[in-house]
Parts: sequence; structure tokens; C-alpha cells
Amino acid sequence: MKKKIMAATLAAMLVMGMTGVSVNAKSENKDKTEGTTFVYGTTGYSEEMGDAGLNPHDNYSGWSCLRYGVGETLFKYNDNMEVEPWLATDYEFTDDNTVKITLRDGVKFSSGRDMDGEAVKECLDDLIANHDRAPSDMKIDKIEADGMTVTIHTTEACPAIINYLGDPYGAIIDMDYGVQGEGGSANVAGTGPFIATEVSPTEIKLVKNENYWGGEVKTDNVIVKSFSDGSALTAALQTGDIQGTYGLQYDNYALFDGNPDYQISSVATSRCFFGQFNMESELMQDKNVREAIEMGIDKDGFCNVIMENRGVPAVGAFQGSFSYGNDAVKAPSYDPEGAKKLLEESGWKDTDGDGYADKDGKKLSITWLTYPTRLEQPKLAEYAQSTLKDIGIEVNVNNTADHATYAKNGDFDVYVSSLTTAPTGDPEYFFTSTVVSGAAKNYGKYSNSSLDDIIAKMHGTFDADERGKLAIEAQQTILDDDAYFFVSHLNMGLVSKSNVSGLTAHPCDYYEITADLEVK
Repeated sequence: MKKKIMAATLAAMLVMGMTGVSVNAKSENKDKTEGTTFVYGTTGYSEEMGDAGLNPHDNYSGWSCLRYGVGETLFKYNDNMEVEPWLATDYEFTDDNTVKITLRDGVKFSSGRDMDGEAVKECLDDLIANHDRAPSDMKIDKIEADGMTVTIHTTEACPAIINYLGDPYGAIIDMDYGVQGEGGSANVAGTGPFIATEVSPTEIKLVKNENYWGGEVKTDNVIVKSFSDGSALTAALQTGDIQGTYGLQYDNYALFDGNPDYQISSVATSRCFFGQFNMESELMQDKNVREAIEMGIDKDGFCNVIMENRGVPAVGAFQGSFSYGNDAVKAPSYDPEGAKKLLEESGWKDTDGDGYADKDGKKLSITWLTYPTRLEQPKLAEYAQSTLKDIGIEVNVNNTADHATYAKNGDFDVYVSSLTTAPTGDPEYFFTSTVVSGAAKNYGKYSNSSLDDIIAKMHGTFDADERGKLAIEAQQTILDDDAYFFVSHLNMGLVSKSNVSGLTAHPCDYYEITADLEVK
């Protein structure tokens, strides 16, 4: 089945405080305090990043649902970011607009309900009704349930739908149980190895799912604690208050690397630190100014010095292990003198000797919006503040937990965030979520009809090689327009005590707390 093979290998283009909500869990899972406990510290869980709570149908909270072992998707990604069945066992494209999916038998939600076609249909229907990205990604028209199968009809050809069904927003939850609590305290009944007993915006308490379909769950209790301060996270690991970490500050890895009491699991991911220009800002409407900013940021210095070689300088949206990654596109390189010349062409020159370019009596000053929980981003802001000063640009940094509000209101010239650009193993996601006209995360209001046409063509293309070529064309379009700039691709590391096993970094950046987690 040619189309089936294609969808399963789209990702083969890869070359290489607190308010708790109690769960009405089954009695044998409730209030478990005995047995082994693993305490996990992370900078990857917070309201400011949109992933607090466990409701996969809300913003990026599906990431937390998957990361912490509560939910699972119909399909998952292997170490090569190729799509494999998970809660599904098989699928078939019966035509360009229809895919029939066979579900795994014997799976129960933590609520006790059996997972069948009707339960999956209810979940996906709710996803499409409520999520900000899923409807435009998957183009679902209607879903039919029949026993242990679901048949999804799309309004148009959607070759990447299997990949999208592995996105964390596709976590299958019991809609009869519903969503308990709101926002950062939302809890759900999933199919995963753990059941959340308390959920808040800063902490999640989990107990093992005694009825997990996937086999033995090796740890009895897990506590996930959110950290916004990198020094506090490091100190907690050193004192033993936590036994494992995600998001450790890069200059602190040396404290644990080579120490027999700790271990580091590291992997290259498609997470990228990138900026988008506000195309409605008067300053940013000048292409020379945008390009000068790009040429004034020393990506090599940031990756080598600030990230201590745990990041790779980025050219485009995708890392070099993708066939459509770094080496396939071109972007302005670090060139302070060339940047100054571009500014001068637009009339920006230091006339009063204060070190900053000015024009018509006004200093060239920009607002750089970012947020603190991704510990590298404030450091990038400070680093760019220094290197852009060298070319005459003043950078005012707004490093705020409320960045989403500022971004939505357009209160920035440059907005720098991080995103896993190929979390489904396919390039389409980045463009549909963040770049095309009207995309949910296109805060800079960038618009180019040619780019939209390229992505529309990609959306309907089944051939993997052709999708890769279109990804290159799309990246080069936004780079030529100087609408986005890409600074670093992340090498992710999970640091844990040496008596912990099964905590393994994955290139998709999803699967952290699993049934294999064990404290010896």
C-alpha cells in the first residue's frame, strides 16, 4: 500500500502556591504512598510556556500529558523519528481523503473504561472542537467508529495526518471522565503508565497504573516539580531533593559530567531557539534593519560559549540531520561591518557619538521579547544585547513570564522563543503552526502568498522526497524575506542520579516518564 508506506516513513527524511485536583482513580491506584518514589525537577512545565495542566486539547498541555506518562497517542516516533503504531496497531489510506485506523485491543483508560473506536472518536472530536492548531493541521471532516476501528475523513488530502496523530495534542483521553479542573490544574484519564492524583501549575503527583496495558510499571510514585530558576534546579539535584532533571542550565552540566554519582542522557532534537520579527512594527518593516539584526548576532559564540557546545548554530528551522536541514538553506552570517553598512543605507548612523545609530534625532532601539523558563533564552537576549550594541542597536529586553500576552498584542520588535520544529518527524508542522498567514503562533504577522502556496502544496503531497524539497523552498523563502532568524538547535540532556534507570532523552522531546523508569 504505497500511500501507507509513505506516511509511515515521512520522518525518514531524517538522515541521522499550589491548587491540587484529585483524581477519581481506581481504588488500587488511589493515595499510593508506599514503594519507590522518583522526584523529577523540570524547567519544561509552566503556565508561561502553555503546557501546565494535562489537558491535551489545551495549547501545549499535551506535551505534559505525554512527558509525564499520563497519556499516549495512536502513533509514536522511534529513535529515528519514524512513525510507529502505539495505541493503534495498523492503518490504511483507502483514498487520498480517508484513513482507516485499527486500534489496540485490551487498553483501558485510568478511569476503568475500555478504549475502543467510540472513545477515540469522542476524544478526537473534542480535540478538533477546542484546539488551536489541530483543526488546520489534520483537516478532519468527520470520524466514524466501528468496534476497534476509526475511519477519519478529511476535507482534503492530508498525507501527514498519521504524523499529526502522534503529536501530543493527539493523546487519547476518556471524554466520559472529562477534564477535571481548569488550565494549569486540569487533569485527565489517559492510557499511560501513570495516573495523576494531583495537578497544579507547579507540581504533579503521579502513581503507577496497576492496569497498564504495556506491562509492568517499575516505579510506584512520581512527583514532577516545576523550576523557573536554574541555580535552584541544580542545587536540588546536588542535595538529593530531586533525582532527575530536564532543562538544566548549560554551564552546570560540568558539575555532573564524569561524576559517578550522576548520569547524563543526551540527544540531538529538533528544538530550535529562533526569533520572529514584528512585521507591523515601523522599525521592523525596514528589511535592512531586520537583516542587520541577523548579521549582528554571533550564533557560534552563543552555542560555543554560552551553551557550552550543547547547541548547534542554526541556519534554518531544522537541524542538519534532516535532509532539508541546516546545509540545505542559506541565511545571513555574522558580519558586524556588513550590518553597519545596511543600517547606513537606511539612514541609521551614530551622529552623536553615544555608540548607537540614530536617524532624525531618534536612537535605533528595539524591544526584544522572551521568557525566563527556557533558561537559555534570557542568556541569548543578554548576548544579543552585547553583540547588537557593537553595530549600533540598543536592545531593550522584556524577559517576562507573561510573554504570550505581549506576543499576541504585538508588543515587541523581536520575539525569541523555542519550538520543536519537527515534533511529528515531518517539516509541515513548523510552517502551519508558526509561519503561514494566520498561523496560531505567527505573532509577527508575517504574510507571503508564495509561502502559503508552497505549504498548501506540501500539505497535499504524499511523496516524502518532494515534501523535503518543498520544506527547503519554504525555509529559503522566509529567510530571504528576513522574517524569521534561527540561532541554535538544541542537544537535550536529562541528568539523573546513578541509581535511576529508564530516564532516556528522546529526539522528539516528548517521552520522559515511562514505564521503564526505575529507582534502584
